[in-house]
Formats: sequence, C-alpha cells, structure tokens
Amino acid sequence: MYNSKIIGLGKYVPDNIVKNEDLSAFMETNNEWIVERTGIEERRWIDPKTGDTTAVMGAKASRIAIERAGLTVNDIDFIVFATLSPDMYFPGCGVQVQEMLGMPTIGALDVRNQCSGFIYGLSVADQFIKTGMYKNILVIGAENHSGGLDKTTRGRNVSVIFGDGAGAAVLSRTDDNSKGILSTHLHSEGQHAKELVLEGPSTQRWVPEILEANDPNDESYYPYMNGQFVFKHAITRFSEVIMEGLAANNMTKEDINLLVPHQANLRISQFIQKKFKLEDDQVYNNIMRYGNTTAASIIIALTEAWEEGKVKEGDNIVLAAFGSGFTWASAVIKW
Repeated sequence: MYNSKIIGLGKYVPDNIVKNEDLSAFMETNNEWIVERTGIEERRWIDPKTGDTTAVMGAKASRIAIERAGLTVNDIDFIVFATLSPDMYFPGCGVQVQEMLGMPTIGALDVRNQCSGFIYGLSVADQFIKTGMYKNILVIGAENHSGGLDKTTRGRNVSVIFGDGAGAAVLSRTDDNSKGILSTHLHSEGQHAKELVLEGPSTQRWVPEILEANDPNDESYYPYMNGQFVFKHAITRFSEVIMEGLAANNMTKEDINLLVPHQANLRISQFIQKKFKLEDDQVYNNIMRYGNTTAASIIIALTEAWEEGKVKEGDNIVLAAFGSGFTWASAVIKW
C-alpha cells in the first residue's frame, strides 16, 4: 500500500481587508468587543467587482499549489473541493475548477463538511492514493462567506467572525510509508446539527414558498450559531480527536512539532494549546488576520506556516477541526 504526501501548497485571499473598526460603520460593534471574544482583528471580504468567487479563489490557490509541486494541470488525476459556499446550488465547484484550469476530463468531488471539510477532503484523497487508484490529487478548501452574512447589528455575533479565502494542496503517491499522511480520523454527531446551521433556502423550504412569503425579517437566510454551546463542544472534541490521532501513531503530545487547528476562535486554540502544554511556536494561528474561513482555514494556515519555514522535513504535523454538523476530524502527517 502507498502513502500520500503533500508536495505542493497554495493559498489565495481577497485584497479587500475589512478591519474591526470598519464594521462599526454598519453595525453596533467595536474592535475591543470582537478581539476579546474571538481574537480576530481583520478579515478578507470579496469585492464583487474583482470577479472573485469560491471557485475562482479555489482555482487561484490551486495554480500556486500545482506549480510548487513541480507538476502541470495534466498531472492531476482527481479533484476534491471542500466548501459550504459553492458558486451555485449545483453543480459544485470541483467541476468549475476543472474547467478553469483547463484540465482533462478527470473526476471532481465536492465535500460539504463545513469547518471539517478540508480534513474530510484530505482523508478521501488519501484513501484514493493509498489504494493505488490515483497518483496526484488536488484538494481545495474555499469559502465566500461575505455575500451571505447579515451585516447588521442583528447578525453581528456571527458576521464579525467569518472571512473569505481559499487554499489548495497537491497530494502525491509515495513508496515511503514513514512519510506523508499517517492517519486521518473523522467523526460526526448530527443531534446538534441545528446549533450551527443555515436552514434556508433548502428543499425543506423551496423557492415558491420563499417567493410567496417575501419576508424581509426572515432570518433563515443567514447562518445561526449557538456560540457558547458550540464552544463547549469544540474544546472537548478538539482534544479527543487530537489524542486519537496521536494514539493511532504511537505518539504523545510531546511528539507534536506543529498543531494547525481550524481557525474558529482564537480562544479555542489557546485553550487547546494550554491543555496540551504546547509552546507558541508549536501552534499556528492566523485567525487574527483572516477570521474564520471554514473549509479554507486549515489549508490557508498550513500554507502560511510552510511559507514561513515553520514546517520542516521530518516534522510531525497535526491538523484538527470542529464545526457544523457537528463534525470533527484530525490528520497526523510526517512531513
């Protein structure tokens, strides 16, 4: 059986920087309130005039990752695209990237696991490579949150958190079973699905009903989050799934060179860091610059950490995520 190894990383974020102070122009909030609760200082929101979309950003990040991998688009055998904010209800963004990059008629799979989406996508790609079905797989995480947020005081508890962006990784087959993705661990708990949810529009409340209601006060169009409930579950599941990954590889927390957590809330990351007794240089956070970019957050953070020289040959890298569903996941990588 083969192993899969990440051989190329890329990221793309919009140029438009929205600082906390900028939000006070259209909602009752301030920098201190946001930083205290989330750690976020600014985020990137798409400027519609640029033409950026979830798929476009994914394609831009992918070009960088493929080039850094030393490959061409013709070398990619399969696409896995993770997002909760596709350009269209259907088809998914994977086929759009295939077309945008001028790829052959390879398969494209879309993953809808929100904050855990990139690790779920990574796990899918890993299995395809380990079984020998594919050699080079492009895994993308991208989100366009800004177009669907309630940017009023009513929606501030959610809207101040989220940002836009994309990241991509190229996984490739390796015969060295001591390197690459050592294991992935995936979980879900659907009983809490409505604690972090966007209910409408959906097939439960389809277009004719929405048009007939024409209700400007309908909040089902916007994300809902039970913040404290999500926070409490997140810190528990983060810890569990990290420990699960370490145990599966006969490692302890002392073996972690770098933890890259999903960038949901800086307070969650700090809690996990303290619990595992990790130093500041053992945990990579960039939520202060980008906010929560959901399926894109881990791959953007991993790419930045690599660009800054914080990911080195032989390092033990742990990825961990928790989010809507609830779903949570981890991946243990020997770089």
